[in-house]
Amino acid sequence: MLITTTTPTTSTDHLRVWVNGELYERADRARVAATDAGFVVGNGVFEALKVTEAGPFAVRRHLQRLNRSAAAMGMPVPDHDLIGQGIAAVLADRAYAEGKVRITYTAGLGPLGSQAAFGPPTLVIAADSRATSPPSAAVVTAPWRRNEHGALTGVKSTSYAENVRGLAYAAERDATEAIFLNTAGLLCEGSGSNVFCVFGDQIITPPLTAGPLAGITRELVLEWCAVTEADLAPAAALAADEVFLTSSLRDVQAVHRWDDRALTAPGPVTRHVVDTFAERSTADREP
Repeated sequence: MLITTTTPTTSTDHLRVWVNGELYERADRARVAATDAGFVVGNGVFEALKVTEAGPFAVRRHLQRLNRSAAAMGMPVPDHDLIGQGIAAVLADRAYAEGKVRITYTAGLGPLGSQAAFGPPTLVIAADSRATSPPSAAVVTAPWRRNEHGALTGVKSTSYAENVRGLAYAAERDATEAIFLNTAGLLCEGSGSNVFCVFGDQIITPPLTAGPLAGITRELVLEWCAVTEADLAPAAALAADEVFLTSSLRDVQAVHRWDDRALTAPGPVTRHVVDTFAERSTADREP
């Protein structure tokens, strides 16, 4: 199985891939087995983190979450030292300041079905340059629901097709993110982001019991800013004074449109969060 397509694009000019200890300067030559459980049934977990001129950001927190995801999938604890070697290899002598690293950890070789994999696990680390996210985004409400009680709730799994559908739905409506409700009809998360709503000077984000992924940027915003975790009905969320998203590659991003409603982006509260996150994250790569 190819890690990337053989047709190069501009975005792959700087793409490097490291598979189980071997570095590939050409991504189209990097391969894992066709019967790898991550490919056959999506039995794997991953992390994606930003790279700045100073280096990769919040690696320790990302690896802690990778541990939790792997444990939830019944996989052995990933080797952090080995991951560190892989990250160093794909970022060595990079010709860009802003980039991203993806760590993919699968159950390894397995059957052509949903039975347990044979192992050992497969570890793939890839890095590429990236364009920084625009300061604001348009979002739409997805027609599908997140299952806050599902087996993969809170797990950053490679089973990502639901998010692919959500992003495609958003793109068809001139938006860059889809917002999901959960089965209880409450606000949950974006396809790859956490959602925060501002009412006056109060910031509210859904609690983890509502089903969102425990985002690393979400975690830091909760530590660095005054935020309340509370369930939000969609009507209340859509009436917020300001809305912003967080993710490892977006950082803190204001929302200027949600469905048909225009919002101030960024509003004063969001601007404060943007500035606080930028200042704190620049000062410490491993907060």
